[in-house]
Amino acid sequence: MNEITVGILGLIILLAMFLTGIELCFSMAVIGFLGFAYLKSLSGAFNMLAKDFFDVFSSYGFTVLPLFLFMGQIAFNAGIAKRLYDSANKFIGHVPGGLAIATVAGATVFKSICGSSVATAATFASVAVPEMDRYGYSRKLSTGIVASVGTLGVLLPPSAALIVFGIITQQSIGDLFIAGIIPGLIIAALFVVVIVSWCRMRPELGPKTQKYSWRERIRGIPELFWPILTFLFIIGGLLLGFFTPTEAGSIGCFAVLVLCIFQRSLSFKAFTTAVSQSVRAACMTLAVLAGSTVLGHFLAITQIPAVTAEWVVGLSLPRHLIMLMIIFIYLLGGSFLDDIAFMILATPIFYPAVIKLGFDPLWFGIIIGVTIMIGVIIPPVAINVFVVKNITKESFKVIYSGVYPFLLGLIGCGILLFLFPKIVTFLPGLLMN
Repeated sequence: MNEITVGILGLIILLAMFLTGIELCFSMAVIGFLGFAYLKSLSGAFNMLAKDFFDVFSSYGFTVLPLFLFMGQIAFNAGIAKRLYDSANKFIGHVPGGLAIATVAGATVFKSICGSSVATAATFASVAVPEMDRYGYSRKLSTGIVASVGTLGVLLPPSAALIVFGIITQQSIGDLFIAGIIPGLIIAALFVVVIVSWCRMRPELGPKTQKYSWRERIRGIPELFWPILTFLFIIGGLLLGFFTPTEAGSIGCFAVLVLCIFQRSLSFKAFTTAVSQSVRAACMTLAVLAGSTVLGHFLAITQIPAVTAEWVVGLSLPRHLIMLMIIFIYLLGGSFLDDIAFMILATPIFYPAVIKLGFDPLWFGIIIGVTIMIGVIIPPVAINVFVVKNITKESFKVIYSGVYPFLLGLIGCGILLFLFPKIVTFLPGLLMN
């Protein structure tokens, strides 16, 4: 068999291993090792396996991931999200659908210090849904918006998905963070538009709540101020070149930790839980990256990425249509695997083709981010929906019926990014030059 045939056979076996429930990192490492050993040599495969795992786990650049995960877990376990939600509720809870809008506002600010979609969905499912239940909100609206706002963490920095994409494609993580800000805010705004429109058509979905005085609203401003200040400090430092993304992660962890200690909102038990959860998530992600590195070296010698790029470029189709086909493949793959896991698998194959087609790598990263946002709330593998169901004990039917209207916001943003790519590239170009 030639190299390409071996590569295709390896990918088929890899997909079969995924379906058996074998961990993703082990599946990729095994296929990469065996394929490399078959095409080159067994000793070479052992050397590659040891070197790739050592390089990933000892890389200074990869420390950015556990640092931002730790920062998010500190914020999550310290109850910052609840206070953000309460503050937003005091300003806009009295309008129709106001509590749902407050959920969007609170989650958007919370995302500035937490890069986990699952953590955000879990937090607001625990905090916002009971409050909306108390005021007679429809479970369709409350669970749907909670599952949807969790996706904002895919684009708004610090985003674990963008960090992984930057590592895979060797793009600047700082540039990716900045590129995701405007699209992320657009999606948050579109979520608000969906809520307002939905509640106007069906007012019973989101009844008005009590109206707070301005004195009570002003008292809640500090809860919004400190997370926003932390976000601006981290992003500002990156923009001005005061520190690298890894240093930004460490400074962010320290700032959030000091804030929580000052507010006396983080117990020792919550701190140890944050450490445990962030270490577990970081080890899992780094193991997947190590496995994908082994697989990537195998695919490189099979020439599949280069041949795929040449084939895609040679298609007599408009390049935007080809890009839509690539996005569909990401959505299809994410329907059976975890979306970020499939991104790790597919990006080394399609990224060279995207660059040859003339698309901006930052734009591609954000487009894939929007694709992941859609993937985490549509069946069958919709992790945010599963999290919300486990916490609220609501049926899948109700949660999905609440999620589908908010898909319009994600699709709308995707269309805008296709029509106006400058939405992604404008801010990095302006601030990084």
